[in-house]
Amino acid sequence: MTDRHHLLVHGATFAAVGDRGDISGVRGGGSPDGLFVRDARHLSRWQLTVDGAVPEVLTPVADDGTARCVLVPRGARPEPPAHTLFREQAVGDSSFVETVRVTSNRPVPTTIRLAITADADFADQFELRPDHRTYVKAGALRSRIVMDDGIEFTYRRAEWRSCTTITADPAPEAVEETGTGARRLVWALELPPHGTRELVLRVMARPHGDRRALRVPRDPSATTAQLSAFEAEFVEGVAFPTGWPELSAACARGLTDLAALQIPATGPDGEELRVPAGGAPWYLTLLARDALLTSLFALPYRPRPAAATLLALAATQATGAGGARGAEPGKIVHEVRHGELAHFGQVPYARYYGSVDATPLFLVLLGAYTEQTGDPAPARRLEPHARAAVGWMLDHGGLTSRGYLVYRADEGGLANQNWKDSPGAICCADGTRPSGAVMAAGAQGYAYDALRRTAWVARTVWADETYAALLEQAAADLRDRFQRDFWMREAAFPALALDGEGHRIDALASDAGHLLWTGLLDKEFGEVVGRRLLEPDFFSGWGVRTLACGQPAYHPLSPHRGSVWPHDNALIALGLARYGLHDEARTVAHALIDATALSPAHRLPEVLAGYPRTTHPEPVPYPHACTRESRSAAAALALLTAVGGA
Repeated sequence: MTDRHHLLVHGATFAAVGDRGDISGVRGGGSPDGLFVRDARHLSRWQLTVDGAVPEVLTPVADDGTARCVLVPRGARPEPPAHTLFREQAVGDSSFVETVRVTSNRPVPTTIRLAITADADFADQFELRPDHRTYVKAGALRSRIVMDDGIEFTYRRAEWRSCTTITADPAPEAVEETGTGARRLVWALELPPHGTRELVLRVMARPHGDRRALRVPRDPSATTAQLSAFEAEFVEGVAFPTGWPELSAACARGLTDLAALQIPATGPDGEELRVPAGGAPWYLTLLARDALLTSLFALPYRPRPAAATLLALAATQATGAGGARGAEPGKIVHEVRHGELAHFGQVPYARYYGSVDATPLFLVLLGAYTEQTGDPAPARRLEPHARAAVGWMLDHGGLTSRGYLVYRADEGGLANQNWKDSPGAICCADGTRPSGAVMAAGAQGYAYDALRRTAWVARTVWADETYAALLEQAAADLRDRFQRDFWMREAAFPALALDGEGHRIDALASDAGHLLWTGLLDKEFGEVVGRRLLEPDFFSGWGVRTLACGQPAYHPLSPHRGSVWPHDNALIALGLARYGLHDEARTVAHALIDATALSPAHRLPEVLAGYPRTTHPEPVPYPHACTRESRSAAAALALLTAVGGA
């Protein structure tokens, strides 16, 4: 039976270890294990043996922020274990640290041979995805240098340089070759009667381009205490509802996870920032849409991520066409990657602009931040960036020429460039996919909200009444066009999208809830849509499905054609509350919080399967979900905003 992976996350660093704290270096699975920093695997094997054998698990690793497990040597039932091993692991910035305590259970002196087999393959995360793609890495060289207190693994490919350094206290007595490229660090530990020996192993990763001074971690307890202090500061001061303890627990867990998911970024003037990452294991990087929605959800309680996200995205905003995939003047970046394959252009995501909705959401967050905090400084500083973003929506985005924000599939990049970005996510009810240009409904709602909020900023902060009036008129015209072109009278529901010819893509989808959140629909239409989303074909009992069941395109385990996403439902709940449908908002909130109550960690998952609660009294997980995800972590806060403590 394969170990379940457990994640330790801090900023741009995470480790995935098995039940016994080991890393096996698997490739091609649903979620590989290892130590990862900036999209590269800096530790691909980390396996403990005692006297040449893998110990048994007495207590497996738990998902509590620090990996702790208890192991014993294998043996027959009548013979009690001669000793017990206690492993404790934690991650910090570009580091992994482990303490191994070995306690003798015998009344006489004992000597054991303890070994750690280690390796670093420096694989790019895109190489480890289960999509069967291969990447040529011509001229790549790996080397291993034995040191007095450990070993250093290095990787070179043209100008690319990375290394991983492992040191131990006490130093290993030998470093052995294994025949596979890995190295085995060995200790002969003499245990006094009922005595204990302790090893501390420190792993420092040096990713390519990282010029920070190395900070050698002390031990897991010290690392965990430092991280816990940061998390406590992040959570402190938020008032949780006393009458709904499950919601309080979900909000507290969400803030703790958000603290761990803050990754380094740079502002327009080179200032150091911390912004929400997309999620671990696959998206521990800046994803604009995820960071923007996360910041919006957290804004009433923690405005700092919003301010940092706005600056980081302003710093990466496109200033011209070309140079980066999908870049156009004023467009907000979709994804930023730091890995080897992105560096050499083998994947397009070093700076990738394949998103139709990040740009309007940037403007939504800027307006919301200014209004909720009363702080005009970011709006003043980012006025050129905001005007450029509006210019992109009107010109390159398609609002002026097509009447709507438009995208086209990017061969080699994303087939869909709205939040439902998987192939086939935008489809008709029968599953037919559009070809050519696509005008997704949800993106038009974001554009409407962006125009209105930026008009308010222009009037109140920039003192530009003419520009404000222009944007307000553009928003009103968009609203009129949308309700004429997208509304399906027979279904009494908006289309999921329009194709390039203006034909309605008629799948009934949860994106309609985003239109409530942005206020794009008239009150009469909005109330009809809100109540429709709570009908049994949409509402699974655990949340609103991305696609209503009963349509041929529906699939309960499809990421965007039938599953349930907490962040999607959080937007829906906020939209329902906006249109006065408070009972419906509470129904959605209770469904999601009920799902967290069944999780030992009180954590909202990234996505759930669409199976109904009536036949599945426990939520069915989606098989490829991120274990930690910023939008889901912040979704509980959005639910609190939508319904209070009710």
